[in-house]
Amino acid sequence: MRLYETVLILKPVMTDQEVAELSDKTKASISGGGGEVLSQDNWGRRKLLHMIGKSREGVYLYFKYRASTALLEKLGHTFRVSDQVLRHSFTLMRERKVREKKPKKAKASAAA
Repeated sequence: MRLYETVLILKPVMTDQEVAELSDKTKASISGGGGEVLSQDNWGRRKLLHMIGKSREGVYLYFKYRASTALLEKLGHTFRVSDQVLRHSFTLMRERKVREKKPKKAKASAAA
């Protein structure tokens, strides 16, 4: 499974309850499809750079998760057919490898 980030832009007319329901449904879809949600955030209502349809604002949701490509295709289809989602974006994240720090060597005396 690979690490992904997804940003959803939702219609601004959605209530906080509807946004929470869609967020929970998305988390359930990821978990139900064999993925693992690592983090989720509601960025709130923000002004769009340009109009999408007739909307000048949108509600932003952010998800970071591990999933297979098959699950990603399923999520993409779900977002495309949803009336509540204006735009969606998937980003493949690189896995960071943590290196062990080498202990610093004491400087040899240069006066020798």
